[in-house]
Amino acid sequence: MLKFSAHEYPYPSQRQSVFARRGMVAASQPLAAQAGIEIMQKGGNAIDAAIATAAALTVVEPTGCGIGGDAFALVWSQGQLHGLNGNGHAPAALSIEAVKAAGHGQMPLYGWTPVTVPGCPSAWAELSQRFGKLPFAELLQPAISLARGGFALSPVVAHQWQAALDEFTPHRDPVLQAWFETFLIDGRAPRAGEVFCNPAQARTLEELAATRCESLYRGALAERLDAHSRASGGYLRSADLKDYRAQWVEPIHVNYRGVDVWEIPPSGQGLVALMALKLLEGFRFDHRDSQQTWHRQLEAMKLAYSDGLHYITDPAHMRVAVADLLSDDYSDRRRAQIGEQAQPPTPGD
Repeated sequence: MLKFSAHEYPYPSQRQSVFARRGMVAASQPLAAQAGIEIMQKGGNAIDAAIATAAALTVVEPTGCGIGGDAFALVWSQGQLHGLNGNGHAPAALSIEAVKAAGHGQMPLYGWTPVTVPGCPSAWAELSQRFGKLPFAELLQPAISLARGGFALSPVVAHQWQAALDEFTPHRDPVLQAWFETFLIDGRAPRAGEVFCNPAQARTLEELAATRCESLYRGALAERLDAHSRASGGYLRSADLKDYRAQWVEPIHVNYRGVDVWEIPPSGQGLVALMALKLLEGFRFDHRDSQQTWHRQLEAMKLAYSDGLHYITDPAHMRVAVADLLSDDYSDRRRAQIGEQAQPPTPGD
């Protein structure tokens, strides 16, 4: 297996290895990482810090993270690996027929139709209950403070915010109106260095903190979501929320050249990475940056993504077993499709 030093890069980079004696938090935004550190300094463990960091990201990086999103977790505790799937399911009222009746030839990207049950808050609550140390309400306090007191936007987030506004503006209708009211300043995106406050999100986070997220699934927030969905042509109902709970699952893995690589099973997408590794283990790589090395890696990922798009779904409806997609026989057949030229990927059978 090709060796890679974490301390010496063969490429131009401003990234450096970071070391700490008592703990560390990694996140895409410094303020979110600081929220996790704050929780650890109060006696929280890694799970507590992860929840606090995730909650803070919904405030300081809302273009990439949201309360209504999903969450997945792999937790190593007392010599055992645990998996949590916080992927929300589609509303019961949504069907292919309903999508077609609404005039869509494929799943739209905007409006109520692509909205699923929020899985993230349920995952936070499950993780806290099983592995957390501090009271759940305490974990969301840094995020609440950031939302209410405000934070200064970084140039990257400001750019993403403006891009989101540009993307949503052509689709502005009653369904998206709340977004424009909540995340803009006088109709425009906040700018780099500008302090942005979100009191509405602070109130929602306070409700989640006080109820261990139950309000979103079986309480006041669930009823408000139901009412808004009905009033604006959505499919989501309180019954969909009430029936949902993040699920503890058995992680899946492959051994790649002596290293065990673990992922969440479907409906998670981690199977794609494992399928790609199964294809790559049959090749010999002598040089990290050779054209052949890059070509084989790219072709393996293309084939794995093609299979992922074709086969991965709700595990109750998967047509092919995970074990079959990771089998040596199937991997050998897929690997044989990788030649010297790039090819359009197609799913295997």
